[in-house]
Amino acid sequence: MPYRDLREFIEKLETAGELARVDIEVSPELEITEITDRVVKTGGKALLFEKPKGYSIPVFINAFGTKKRMLMALEMEDFDEIRNRIFSILKNRPSSIFDAIKSLDSLKDLMAVAPKKVSEAPCFEKRAESLEKFPILKCWPKDAGRFITLPVVITKDPQSGELNAGVYRMQVFDGRTTGMHWQIHKHGAEHFRKWRELGKDRIEVAVAIGVDPAVLYSATAPLPEGISEFAFAGFLRRKRVELADCETVDLQVPATAEIVLEGYVRTDELRMEGPFGDHTGYYTPPEPYPVFRITNIAHREDPIYHATVVGKPPMEDMWLGKATERIFLPIIQLLNPEIVDLNLPSEAGFHNLAIVSIRKRYPGQAKKVMFSLWGTGMLSLTKIVIVVDSDVNVHNLSEVVWAVTTRFDPARDIVVIPPSPTDALDHSAYLPSLAGKLGIDATKKLKEEGYEREWPEVVEMSPEVKKKIDGIWEQLRRFL
Repeated sequence: MPYRDLREFIEKLETAGELARVDIEVSPELEITEITDRVVKTGGKALLFEKPKGYSIPVFINAFGTKKRMLMALEMEDFDEIRNRIFSILKNRPSSIFDAIKSLDSLKDLMAVAPKKVSEAPCFEKRAESLEKFPILKCWPKDAGRFITLPVVITKDPQSGELNAGVYRMQVFDGRTTGMHWQIHKHGAEHFRKWRELGKDRIEVAVAIGVDPAVLYSATAPLPEGISEFAFAGFLRRKRVELADCETVDLQVPATAEIVLEGYVRTDELRMEGPFGDHTGYYTPPEPYPVFRITNIAHREDPIYHATVVGKPPMEDMWLGKATERIFLPIIQLLNPEIVDLNLPSEAGFHNLAIVSIRKRYPGQAKKVMFSLWGTGMLSLTKIVIVVDSDVNVHNLSEVVWAVTTRFDPARDIVVIPPSPTDALDHSAYLPSLAGKLGIDATKKLKEEGYEREWPEVVEMSPEVKKKIDGIWEQLRRFL
């Protein structure tokens, strides 16, 4: 059965020995970050800080910090479960771009496990006057202040009426005002622009903190426009998400959220936000962003404050990113059937490097795949694409480096793209959100590509010897 709320997930973690309760008083200012950073980098447990200094509300953090807990969050044994479910829905891989488009349309229909509205909502059990009630973290020494780091920010498209849910950090300016860091490529920012273009002076916004893990993950996922995050969460959890009407804005929020903030963002008001220690490992410098003004604060009885810390990788967000890589691989393969596997290394911040393996059949195919990825959704922001053959394990960086250094000629196998869209957090870009791209074709070259010699064979043991040694391996191990 899917988790009804965050609390059921916490109970499941504790039963599985994956939760540590910290009953020592520690400060939400820097100290929780330092503890969490040490735990994350050693593959440690999820943490429930029961006595954050100055507060009666516990802080839950590092929920998704290992592959095991990420799979527990999505109630899977392996990420391939989602891959198999998607392909079982589609029946056959497409043989053309037209088949792929048809498949995506059917996938959209089948993923639309529409949320349902409920009247009883635990998230509205209590009220608060100020954000000062909650143990919101100041994560790093040079951060501009305290930041809400796992808010599910909900907005409505003024034309279609569809809800969007995204995770955008929120700097706390005072007890009723925060920043709203929706970057220009995000759907929340698109809704903001649409309302402004219609001449409206504000966009209504709701924020849910402490939601069930499928909803939280879906809010981070790079879903195509037209697929609701709440519907996708329903698809993942095999059960419709329950939403409740807000009290002061015309929006809905997950009914079992721990904390709900309601309010609006003026379309003509910006304020300097940041710096903030980000997932790139650098402080994102101060920039002007919209301001969220709160009209209502509600929460459950005895709420739990859910947070995360980002910084120099690996951090907790690594496994959120890896889940996206695995779950969305089938969608990428729909448009590029030659793709075997994909790796978006967390060390590169996901957007900066994609390593992809293909079944190569014709000249120029590696470059075709590069350009396809650069034209696909949020992969359009990818700075470097490395394409290797199907015999290379993209998750083994030793194999990738071997392929790049033995199958890549810098004079002929490189693609350089002039400045084009890049991640807003790409600090190497000379202009904000605009940078060049690099493609590396590390596949074995064909005669049709100008490689006239015979390609040398890879050194490998014969299958007969491998099989024989497999049969006596356990006996041999006592000598080794």
